[in-house]
Formats: sequence, structure tokens, C-alpha cells
Amino acid sequence: MTNLNAVNIALATYGGLPILVIVAAIFLFLAILCSLFPVGLWISAIAANVKVSISTLIGMRFRRVVPSRIVNPLIKATKAGINVNINKLEAHLLAGGNVDRVVDALIAAQRANITLEFEKAAAIDLAGRNVLEAVQMSVNPKVIETPVIAAIAKNGIELRVKAKVTVRANIERLVGGAGEQTIIARVGEGIVTTIGSSETHKDVLENPDSISKTVLIKGLDAGTAFEILSIDIADIDVGKNIGAQLITDQAEADKKIAQAKAEERRAMAIALEQEMKAEVIKAEAEIPRAMAKALSEGTLGVMDYYNMQNVIADTKMRENIAKDDNQK
Repeated sequence: MTNLNAVNIALATYGGLPILVIVAAIFLFLAILCSLFPVGLWISAIAANVKVSISTLIGMRFRRVVPSRIVNPLIKATKAGINVNINKLEAHLLAGGNVDRVVDALIAAQRANITLEFEKAAAIDLAGRNVLEAVQMSVNPKVIETPVIAAIAKNGIELRVKAKVTVRANIERLVGGAGEQTIIARVGEGIVTTIGSSETHKDVLENPDSISKTVLIKGLDAGTAFEILSIDIADIDVGKNIGAQLITDQAEADKKIAQAKAEERRAMAIALEQEMKAEVIKAEAEIPRAMAKALSEGTLGVMDYYNMQNVIADTKMRENIAKDDNQK
């Protein structure tokens, strides 16, 4: 009985510590080790024949880099036969890049026989462009549809054109090259210029391909991230007669100007008439004063004055009679 108790005490303690505490400490140590060292990821790398050291994986943890975001793309690249440095992948991730997308772009470029280095792909990705989409667009060109573009021929007829531009990504110009909006703006400018230089709108309707040829000659893809393969006129409609409308508007404007000038002349004539009437009233106001002066100086006799008054009275009487006859 004494020996059994001694065995139980020996099993319950080891070096003065309970066995459960020792087991918990071991599990805690293993958990910390697994958090610092991703065993499963390391085994996957070894199985894929990718050499990744334990110190490298632990260093990623301390640099706050998720190891799977580096190792998985590295495994993918190695299986595709692409030699990529793990340090470059980590540096690209720390710079804010998308490592997985860059590796996918490298694989797609290799399958399509497109020369694309890792540094170039990383630069395109850090520039904010989708490098994988660019590689795919190099293989499968993209069609950009322009909005309706209105232009006027020399005869004043408006044409409304919609075009489809087939472009292919130019990987060499992706960094610093202009985007789709620049292509659309330049194509619209070329369409307006071509239609505007046509004598009549019928010339454009008869040969719509003349727009495409003229626009392509201009080299509109210079300085852009794309290469224009073709420009096709999808739709062309006849709009308003802008020339006739402009002539009508100009005639209406000339009419209003003439009316304004006539009104100005009429106002000036009325003002002049009022001014002359004022002068007459002013002159008539001087007559009594002149007559008084003439009587006092003896240059006007009394009989002459009475005769003049009789004439004035007779004139007024005749004017009144004439007014009554006109009213009847």
C-alpha cells in the first residue's frame, strides 16, 4: 500500500511540478513555435521543390509579412518554370504591390511568348495598373466604344458618329502612358476634324471608311499605353442643319440690331422735336416784351398794335371754326 502511494505521487509530480503544468507548458511552447514558424507551409514548399529556409519564414513573421502571401506565389512560379527571387517578392509586397497578380502576369506572359521581366511587371503593378489584365489585353485586344460624337460638314449639316476602337495593350508604355480616356478623346477629335474638312455630309455618308483611314494616319496612340489596331464606324446619323440655323439666328440678330437702331433714331427725332418746340415757346415768350419795348420806343404805333391783335383774333376764330367742322 505504501509503494502504490509513492508511485502515484511520482506520476503526479515531476521535479516538484505537477505533470499537467509541464504538459501545458509544452503545448504553449509548441503553439508559439507554430505561430512563428508555419510548419505546414514549409512542408508544402519542400514538396514543391522550393527552397525556403526556416530562418526566412521566421524573419517574415518579425517583418509582419504573411508568409503564405510570398511562398504560395513562389511555388506557383517555380512550378511554371519561372525563376523568381523570394527577396524580390517580399520587397514588392512590402512596397504595397500585389505579388500574386504579378506572378500570374509573368506566367500568362510566358505562355503567350511575351517578354516580361519581374522588375517590369512589378513597376507596372506599383504604378496602379492591372499588369495581369494588360498581359491578357496584349493577347486578346479590347474594343473601346466611343460616345456619340457630333461634327459638322462644310455645308452645315450635322453628323452624329459612334465608333469602335480596337486596342492592344503596349506593355512597354504601361508605365507613364495615357489611358482609355485619352484614346477616346483623340479619336473624337480626329472624327470631328475629318467631317469638318468634308465639303458635304454626303461625302462622309458615301465613304464612312474615310474617317477611319484619316484618323489612323494621325497616329493617335502615341504616348498612350495602347496600340490602336483598327477604328470602325459603328453608327452614323444625320443631325440638324446647323448652317441654316446659324444663318437664321444671324438674320434674327441683325433684325433686332436694326430695330434697336431705328428706335434710337426715333427717340433722337422726338427729342429734337421737343427741343425745337421749347425754343419756339421760349421765342413766343419774348414777343410781349418786344412789343412793349417797341411801343415805348415809338417804333410800333397804337393802330398797328390793334390791327395785329385783330389779325390774331381772326386767326384764332378761323382755327376754332375749322376744329368744329372736323369734329362734325
